[in-house]
Amino acid sequence: MIKLIVGLGNPGQEYEKTRHNAGFLFLDYLYSGAWLNEPRFNGQTATLKIGNEQIRMLKPMTFMNRSGYSVGNIARYYKISPDEILVVHDELDFKAGIIKLKKGGGHGGHNGLRDIIAHLDSNDFYRLRVGIDRPASNKQVASYVLSGMSKFENENMFNAFDFVNLYLDMVVFRDISKAMNTLNTKNKVIY
Repeated sequence: MIKLIVGLGNPGQEYEKTRHNAGFLFLDYLYSGAWLNEPRFNGQTATLKIGNEQIRMLKPMTFMNRSGYSVGNIARYYKISPDEILVVHDELDFKAGIIKLKKGGGHGGHNGLRDIIAHLDSNDFYRLRVGIDRPASNKQVASYVLSGMSKFENENMFNAFDFVNLYLDMVVFRDISKAMNTLNTKNKVIY
C-alpha cells in the first residue's frame, strides 16, 4: 500500500505555475484544504482519505534539488519504506498530458529524484512521471522547466490529473501492475 504521496516542486509564488512544479500542482489538485507547515520535515503536509485510509502527502519546501532531505525525514519518522512511497514529478521526455507510472529506476538527470534516492538509500519507490515536454535545445532546460505552461499544456496536464484520479485507489492499494498497465497505455493528449 502507498502510505506517502510526495509532490516535487519549488516553494514560492514565483514557481507556483511552472513546469517543474508538476508534483505540487498534482497534490493541490487532489487536496484543496490547508497544508500544515512541518519544520521537522522541511515541508508542508496534509492527509487525503482514499477508501478507508488516510494517506499522507508531502510537498518538500527545500527546493527541488534538496527534496530527499524532506522525504527522508518524514519516511524515517513514520517508518515508511521506499516501496510505500509515490513520488510525483515532472518528466521532460513526455509531452504535456502524458503520464507514466513506474517503480524504481535511476534519476534520469532529475535532481529531485537523485536527492531522494540518496536520502532513502534506495530507488525502490514508485514514480508518477508527469509530462512537461522538452525544450528545443538542451541548453534551455533550466529556464524551460522554471517557466510557465501554455494554455494547451496546462489543459493537457490537468486532463492527465483527472485521468490519474480515476485510478488513484488502484495505485494506492497496490493493484499497481493493473494501474501501470491502465495509466501507461491509455494516455491521450489534446493537441
